[in-house]
Amino acid sequence: MAAAAGKFCMVFVTVPSREVAKTIAGGLLSEKLAACINVIPGVTSYYEWQGKMEEDEELLLMIKSTSAKFSELSEFVKSKHPYDCVEVISADIDQGNQPYLDWIEKTCTK
Repeated sequence: MAAAAGKFCMVFVTVPSREVAKTIAGGLLSEKLAACINVIPGVTSYYEWQGKMEEDEELLLMIKSTSAKFSELSEFVKSKHPYDCVEVISADIDQGNQPYLDWIEKTCTK
C-alpha cells in the first residue's frame, strides 16, 4: 500500500433518486472532476430539517477524486442537486493501492 497523504479524497453525497445520481456522476466524469463514482442504493437517512424529524430513502454517491479538485467538484454537485442543503463531505484517502491512486490522478487530469 502506498501513502497518499492528503492528495486523494473520497467525497460522499446523498441523492434522492437514481436519475439525480446518473446526472451528477456523468457530469463529474465528463468534467474530469472524479475518477469513479459508486452509487450505493438503500440508504435510509434520519435527520432534523426545519424543526421536524425526517426519514428519507436515498442513494449514496461515493466519489473518488483528488483533493485539488474538491472545491470544483463540490460546486458542480451543488449546481446539479435538487436539495436546498446538499451533503458534500470529504475524507482524505491516507493509503491505497498505488496503481489505483495513479489511475485516479491520471483520470482527474484535464
